[in-house]
Amino acid sequence: MARLIWDAVGEKFYEMGTKMGVLYPMNNEGSYDNGVAWNGLTAVTESPSGAEETKLYADDIKYASLRSAEEYAYTIEAYTYPEEWEPCDGSAHVAAGVTIGQQKRKAFGFSWVTTKGNDVSDEVGQKIHVAWNSTASPSEKSYATINDSPDAITFSWECSASPVNVTGHRPSCHMEIDCSKLKEKTVQAIQDKLWGNTSAEATLPSPDELIQLITTSEAAE
Repeated sequence: MARLIWDAVGEKFYEMGTKMGVLYPMNNEGSYDNGVAWNGLTAVTESPSGAEETKLYADDIKYASLRSAEEYAYTIEAYTYPEEWEPCDGSAHVAAGVTIGQQKRKAFGFSWVTTKGNDVSDEVGQKIHVAWNSTASPSEKSYATINDSPDAITFSWECSASPVNVTGHRPSCHMEIDCSKLKEKTVQAIQDKLWGNTSAEATLPSPDELIQLITTSEAAE
């Protein structure tokens, strides 16, 4: 048996960045419309909650531990947003260039990319994150006078997601794909599906469809 080795060359991994956001608005039939690029994305903060412990005691000792259901939420921060986001943010167009708020908020899917690096290279691969069945809460917008240190307004939205079915597993609303562990052709297939290509629009498959795409591509010679 070999002794454990810490911090070996090429094994000091880290993750950074947030880019290539894609919005997939949900239509009235419950399916997702074609994806649109989200420019100006500055941060996505994941905020899972739940999984709280309920302790059971018997015979004067801790007998068992139960965990509550886990919930997934995230916050999107950006300098701007696509026009397709407005219905998801409770806005509606009433005339050319005119919108009103406090309308029904559309559900949506969202994907984004982070960069995986290590001590050898600052980009050994990417991680693609996908969130389904999300809704956004009203957010604060702070407008300030232009001064000698001008800065652009940063918009922020707190989003919560409801789980969808995943065959063989508990329902989930978030998937993380480590592209550094997949074949190049598999990564290309995922990107073509989520981001589109010259022959197909960007679409958001279900978790089962995405898993099937990955396993089929990985198994093919």
